[in-house]
Amino acid sequence: MPTEIPAIVAPSATEPLFTGTVERRDIGTKDVRIDIRWAGICHSDIHTVQGDWGPQPYPLTVGHEIVGTVAEVGAEVTRFAVGDRVGVGCLVNSCGECASCAAGEEQYCENGATGTYAAKDVDGTITQGGYATSVVVTEGFVLRVPDEIPFEKAAPLLCAGITTYSPLRHWNAGPGKKVAVIGLGGLGHMAVKIAHAMGAEVTVLSRSEAKRDDALNLGADHYFATEDPDTLRTLRNEFDLIINSVSAAIDINAHLKLLALDGTLVNVGAPSEPMPVSAGTLIGRRRSFAGSNIGGIAETQEMLDFCAEHGIAPEVEITSADQVNEAWARVLASDVRYRFVIDIETLKG
Repeated sequence: MPTEIPAIVAPSATEPLFTGTVERRDIGTKDVRIDIRWAGICHSDIHTVQGDWGPQPYPLTVGHEIVGTVAEVGAEVTRFAVGDRVGVGCLVNSCGECASCAAGEEQYCENGATGTYAAKDVDGTITQGGYATSVVVTEGFVLRVPDEIPFEKAAPLLCAGITTYSPLRHWNAGPGKKVAVIGLGGLGHMAVKIAHAMGAEVTVLSRSEAKRDDALNLGADHYFATEDPDTLRTLRNEFDLIINSVSAAIDINAHLKLLALDGTLVNVGAPSEPMPVSAGTLIGRRRSFAGSNIGGIAETQEMLDFCAEHGIAPEVEITSADQVNEAWARVLASDVRYRFVIDIETLKG
């Protein structure tokens, strides 16, 4: 029989979150039950609950940045044992049969990957996310969290980390490449750390001068404020790769002009409104405008191992279960440095 567990629940698109319960399915032979210790707050959680990306199946528990310890394993599980430090990101299943899944790109599953929340689970129920005390996930979608990564900082790597690592790796950020990061928030600060560790020359483009010191301390080589009208003129044709981490519409054509010949601007932020692109801006210097969506399970594990090797972890603020509404308000106000993580122990009281 399903088990009811404590969780932080969204009753609708407009009402505050409250402490309630969600159901978890019984553990199957290939499942892992995880006692959640820390859960990151992602802007996507807020977009989803507020209905920015369409109607949602309320009541809903969100959260797809999850770390904890293995509490129980199914009879056929071979990769994990009770007590292991593990994580779960944005996906909990996929078809496993299409070309994308066969290539280890489960995030692009042609039959529709199963999201960690607000998706139809294997038992026909709606998936509920990590703002809860436990979760049951099929073994193939569980990640191992290296001991070198501080546990309280690991959760945001399962979304913010892989969302920025994947395009940096795919477009070959590294020595000799000039990489710009638009925005220094939850995604942007991870893009800076990872691009720097990969050996690229990193520039941060932020609206004002307010985050200059932070950007340079995180590993950026250069910093420019885009509210200065000279910035976008000065930097034309400068970058091989631009990662746009902003979840709001920007003047995308002005930023495309910052690309060098054959450069690519990759959107990883997901604004709810469209951003018109001029064909002439792309044609002029054979520029590309692309998007990237998290990473597959193997690449996510690769990212965790890379971060462990290079001493990379997100900058986080810890919040309690009874303060999540306030934390969401601060995320919407861009008032967090740079990712909130919920202490799930505070949900158990």
